[in-house]
This record gives sequence, structure tokens and C-alpha cells, in this order.
Amino acid sequence: MAQEKTQLDKFEKYLVEEFYDDYREGSISRRTFIRRVAFITGSMAAAATAMLAVGCQPIEVPAANEPMPTAETPGATAEAGTTPAVAAGAVPGAKSPLSVPEGDPALATSDVTFASQDAQISGYLTRPVAEGTYRAVMVCHENRGLTEHIRDVARRFAKEGYVALAVDLLSREGGTPTLDRDAVPGLLTQAGIERHVGDFAAAYDYLQVQDFVEKDRIGMNGFCFGGGVTWQSATRIPLKAAVPFYGPAPDLSDVPNIKGAVFGVYAELDSRITGGMDALKQALDAAGVVNQMKVYPGVNHAFHNDTGDNYNEEQAVQAWKDMLAWFDKYI
Repeated sequence: MAQEKTQLDKFEKYLVEEFYDDYREGSISRRTFIRRVAFITGSMAAAATAMLAVGCQPIEVPAANEPMPTAETPGATAEAGTTPAVAAGAVPGAKSPLSVPEGDPALATSDVTFASQDAQISGYLTRPVAEGTYRAVMVCHENRGLTEHIRDVARRFAKEGYVALAVDLLSREGGTPTLDRDAVPGLLTQAGIERHVGDFAAAYDYLQVQDFVEKDRIGMNGFCFGGGVTWQSATRIPLKAAVPFYGPAPDLSDVPNIKGAVFGVYAELDSRITGGMDALKQALDAAGVVNQMKVYPGVNHAFHNDTGDNYNEEQAVQAWKDMLAWFDKYI
């Protein structure tokens, strides 16, 4: 367990609220909700406090001395929302018409490592198999870690003529597939945003020295938690463009540091995140940052993830097309 938290930071609060939404919508059980919050906060007592703070009813909250619930299903502690040893060609749970199976003959894919700060970081690299130099996109995963879905997203970029690098932000902890899936969000928040941005800065440097990358034409995309990391990275890394999907906004005081063109993807029903869009838009405009904010109608948080309950094919495909158009214009 993590060190007990007496106060949640921005990303921790964001995740606790997100998991409460998931619980109320029935996509996760009370047991899973409690486990994930306890891993974030460091104890069952702190989890109870955090759950009350986001509006849980007392009957939903665990007692301070209640033991940590066991994993939901046998084997859940050996994975983190991904499936080890996935067969070639399989994309577990994928429903999107955009999905690109592993082994597509038009793509070259590999697991890579690169140096970042005090560690070797793992990533999934995919690109067109044809020789040449290509623009690049770094991809930041959700709070589930580097799953098969995010690898699929990287391949979708490669099919569009990009080099795509999806980074595993839990490389120091042994990598996403080795971890208890309920512990993953807590491990990500405990690591801190500085570490995550530093790992993407290292990924940026890694891409710049690859002979198949146009080194000055690199962008970034991320989803949910990864959308927040994308916003933060845009304030520190000289990206040409960034497209965060429904992620928490950066501190408005950091917005003038953004150099690339940003396209913010929002969901109409995701009031927690969409509610802060106007203030962020005003800060971007005031700083002279090229930007567009778009709210997709009738959908909720994580509507792009075609392995999740909130997936909406029509709006997900539209958001993907809008992102590609943005990258095509600004990278």
C-alpha cells in the first residue's frame, strides 16, 4: 500500500471522482471501487475519507478498520487491464472499425526501451513498414497503464503514416502487465506528474534521434489520465501539436508555456472535465496559443475507448478524424 494521503492532489481527486462515476454507472463493483481508492490513498481509513469527500453515502463507505478487499476475479492481480501473451492479430475487446490488429503487414512494431532520468523506460513503437521518414505522435495511456487498447491506438496512427510511441509510465514498477490492475491508478498518481512528463520528454528525445522520424515534427495524444499528462507535457515539451482527450487541465498559469497547437476533445455529459473547458479556453486565447476546443454531443467520459462501456462509435470515429486533421495541419 502507498503512504497514507491526508490530502488528494489534482490527479488523485480526478481518479477518485472518475471511479465513483464508474461505480454509480455500474461498470465497476463496490469492491473494485474501494480497492482502487485505497491504493490511491494508502489505507482504508483514508479511502473512506476520500469517498465521503466525493459524495459517497455512508453506507457505501468502508469502515476504517475494514481489510482491503480481495481482487475481483482470480488472476486479476497478475494483470492490469491488458491480457498477457495476446495472440498475434487479436485486439481484446475492440469494437472500433478503426482497430488495427497486431501483425498488420503494413506496419513494423516493436517493444523498445530508452533512458529517462533514473531508469530505462519501456514503450511500444509502431510505424509504416515502408522506408522513409515520418512525423511522430507520442501516446499516453489512461489510468489502466499501457494496455492492448493503447497499443491498438498507436497502430492506428501508424496506419495513417505516423511513427507512434506509446510509453509505459509504470516501467519502473515492472511494467503494466505485471501489476495488480486495481493498484495501477494509485501507482501512477504516487509517481507524480513530474516523473510522467520527464518520461515523455525522454521519449521525445528518443524519437528525435531515430532515422525514420522527422525530428522537428512530433506531437502527442492522451486519454483521460493520459489527457491530463498530455496537457502538462504540452507546457514543458516543444510539441508541434497536442490532442488531449477529456483530461484534467493544466494550471492556468502554465498555459503561456504551451508552444504547440492544441485541440481539446470533450464529452458533453462529462461535466467534471467539460465544466473547466471555458476557463482553459480563455487562458489559451489570452496566451496566443493556437487552439480549438470541441464538445462531442451525447457522450460521456472515455467515449473513444472501444473496449469500455462508454464507447460511442459515431462520436469516437468523428473525434479520431478531427484529431488526424489537426495533426495533419500542425505537425
